Amino acid sequence: MADKEKTGNAFVETIKTIVYAMLIAGVFRTLFFQPFWIPSGSMKETLLIGDFLFVNKMAYGYSYASCPSLMLPNIGIEVDAKDVCGWLDGENTRLFGSDPERGDVVVFRHPVSGRDYIKRLTGLPGDTIQMKAGVLHINDVAVGLQDVADFEEIMAPQGPQRLRPRCENGAVGEGGLCLKGRQIETLPNGVSYSVLNINNQGSDRTGVYTVPEGHYFFMGDNRDNSADSRLAQQAGGVGFVPFENLIGRADRIMFSSAGSSMLYFWTWRSGRFFKAVE
Repeated sequence: MADKEKTGNAFVETIKTIVYAMLIAGVFRTLFFQPFWIPSGSMKETLLIGDFLFVNKMAYGYSYASCPSLMLPNIGIEVDAKDVCGWLDGENTRLFGSDPERGDVVVFRHPVSGRDYIKRLTGLPGDTIQMKAGVLHINDVAVGLQDVADFEEIMAPQGPQRLRPRCENGAVGEGGLCLKGRQIETLPNGVSYSVLNINNQGSDRTGVYTVPEGHYFFMGDNRDNSADSRLAQQAGGVGFVPFENLIGRADRIMFSSAGSSMLYFWTWRSGRFFKAVE
């Protein structure tokens, strides 16, 4: 009987340990840092497919979007942030809120789909934003641009989704050199970063967007391969993003893998480990 009691107690203690660990992890992820894998090339070259980072959730304070979502549809688990913290939604406010800065790389909740996106903040409340011939204009003033060497990558499947890059130099075969035009863009507050060009398309020539109060305008650094605020939410884009939908700021890449699995150590990009996001 004593052995059975010991076995039963050990089992209960194991379950309690697992529950406590999950609760601690949930609190840590909700209040401090949230892991995020880069699934697409919309933020190249700042962020590459397979980069892994922690999102600083303390940067802008907390809202309903700070609660983590757990989406595993293949096994029937779909717990949305609104399911847990939906009672905080609706006022477009934040607890301990701090305003983001122009040029921040931000993870936010898509206003319609609820999925997590990562883009660069280019437009603040009250700004007018327009693309003219591929040049970003803020409040009718062109941002600074400096031509630099092309961005180069190999034509090959990238990441778990095995996505293939788009190239400015046309169709290149497997293993060929894929080129994109690259410029250093400088925002009015002095923040500089690389932007890429693939071709001339509609998103390079837009109307004037006026950012509403309490909302922000986001764009991908890989300008011709990004569904962002230039496209309305109803059309599959991001549109204007409410303040309460911000999740946190991307500060540093912790790990990076160019392969379909992080276990393929020969695909690790060691030069990107602990790299600051700029």
